[in-house]
Amino acid sequence: MKAEPQLALELAGIKMNSPLMAASGCYGYGFEYAGWIDLRDWGAIVLQGTTLEPRQGNPPPRLAETPSGMLNAVGLQNPGIDYFLREVRPRLGELGCPVIANIAGESVEQYRELAAILDGVGEICAVEINISCPNVRCGGISFGRDPAVVERLVSAVRRVYRGPVIVKLSLEAGDLAAVGRAAESAGADVLSLINTLKGMVIDTACRRPFLGNVTGGLSGPAIRPVAVRAVWEMAGAVAIPLIGMGGITTLDDALQFILAGATAVAIGTANFLNPHVARDIKTGLRRYLDREGLHHYSELIGAAGSALHRR
Repeated sequence: MKAEPQLALELAGIKMNSPLMAASGCYGYGFEYAGWIDLRDWGAIVLQGTTLEPRQGNPPPRLAETPSGMLNAVGLQNPGIDYFLREVRPRLGELGCPVIANIAGESVEQYRELAAILDGVGEICAVEINISCPNVRCGGISFGRDPAVVERLVSAVRRVYRGPVIVKLSLEAGDLAAVGRAAESAGADVLSLINTLKGMVIDTACRRPFLGNVTGGLSGPAIRPVAVRAVWEMAGAVAIPLIGMGGITTLDDALQFILAGATAVAIGTANFLNPHVARDIKTGLRRYLDREGLHHYSELIGAAGSALHRR
């Protein structure tokens, strides 16, 4: 009997049943989707961003649809780390898959303090450091532009957090490869990229910016080709694993990131359109592997680059 193609992997020690991850900021704490899908369809869930103190976020409107995507200017609204520990932590076991905390701050010390607190939280298997949010005025992308600052920040987190450290990057950084190498040298275990791209919509009827924050982060299929290119280039710049993200809605989208060099992929905006996107892509990936005569999806990682070198 022919063996079923395998999707399970270890990402920096995180045991996942597939390379599909729910991206931070688009999936709440995971419980919000529990009534719609089997959360075990995910290899891991990255929780919405958490800060030391509660954040109200940006003024409305905070979302705007765009051709093949959307702009968001939520501004990291969240109830803070104390609420997370008191109300969310006890329920994380219900999710049935690995859980990754996403943290953000306005100073290196805030990131360090958050990481130190989460170091003792057994329900969390890793932290993702958000240094690439383009729609907050303090923190966010301001930490992700300078390789020296990135190295200092990641080093501070690494000193207090013993589990896997993931660093989330954006093209807003400029020299993305330099930032990635800085994070790697400071002890990052994984890089995730890309975060949203800074964009803007103008309400022509009112003749003013539509979003209350004026600008927001562009996500969805419109950014996928840019994101695939970023993963391709980063795969040649660092030795640590990559999580690719940006506009994944179909199996073909996910495959492009994996073929470019991503070990895993994270899905965000597509969840708003199709709550079953993880199940659909997971099923499609197994069928693709079977059709291609492959035993494990890892045979696809970076295969586009290997094929190019064979030419």
